[in-house]
Amino acid sequence: MNVVCNGACLQCPFSMGNVPSDLTVLPSSRVQASAQPIATVMDHIPLVNIKSFGMCMSPANPAVQAIIASSLGTIQYAPCIPATILPWMVGKPQVLTGAFPTLDFSSKAMCMWGGLISVTMPGQTTVLV
Repeated sequence: MNVVCNGACLQCPFSMGNVPSDLTVLPSSRVQASAQPIATVMDHIPLVNIKSFGMCMSPANPAVQAIIASSLGTIQYAPCIPATILPWMVGKPQVLTGAFPTLDFSSKAMCMWGGLISVTMPGQTTVLV
């Protein structure tokens, strides 16, 4: 599996977010692959590491609930602000980047509003774990 790097493409299920996003890995003294900083399970901060997925369609999202209530029950969507409060799940515990497991292609991040974010393109294709 390829390690995940800065610029990786992410997807929230289309039943939740309506467009793909990208992963931003801050370069703070990180190991690199293909001239990009390698991601760890700790790169889950909303709007810093994980950008918006366009419009959120999750009925669990309070912003979506408020818009539906104000439109008298008509299904509406709200701008996506990912709510990823926990680190990425699993990563590659055998391969540490700094003190944390390296993010790999099969890792998932859970959004509080019900989306299970996945990596669709790792950001590089030369370094395997």
